[in-house]
Amino acid sequence: MNILETKRLLLRRLVMDDLDDLFVLYSDKEVRKYFPEGTLTRDETKEELEWFLNGHPQHPELGLWATIYKETGQFIGRCGLLPWTIDGQYEVEVAYMLARKFWGQGLATEAAQGIAEYAYDKLNLSRLICLIDRDNEASKRVATKIGMSFEKEGYDDKGPYLLYSINK
Repeated sequence: MNILETKRLLLRRLVMDDLDDLFVLYSDKEVRKYFPEGTLTRDETKEELEWFLNGHPQHPELGLWATIYKETGQFIGRCGLLPWTIDGQYEVEVAYMLARKFWGQGLATEAAQGIAEYAYDKLNLSRLICLIDRDNEASKRVATKIGMSFEKEGYDDKGPYLLYSINK
């Protein structure tokens, strides 16, 4: 099921046929550099994929979505919206992860902008966040390009993070 479309990207629900592509993405050390759990095994990737097949289990309108490069039909990443509770407050994160081959082309920003517009227009959300590793300069740039600004530093069970946010 298609979720949203941008000029160059199609974001749709993940399907089991995405497992091989998702595993390649999740096993790339450079792509997963800023994720506390690092790379994932095929079984861990399958478990996450199954978790998001129908959206987030508690919030089906949210989730991680297959990101398809329209020109070739190729799976190039997974992006979407994730629910969190931070300091007792419900938050929704704009999440983006693309294969290295597609870095530096503005595609993460395009995906993040499309996701933000979807969140505002279709889900009536008024606040969005990004949780970013303090050393992840590329993700900080994407967050600021879609209008977010640094709000605070935080720490959870996975370690420290920077919280960027935007209020519509």
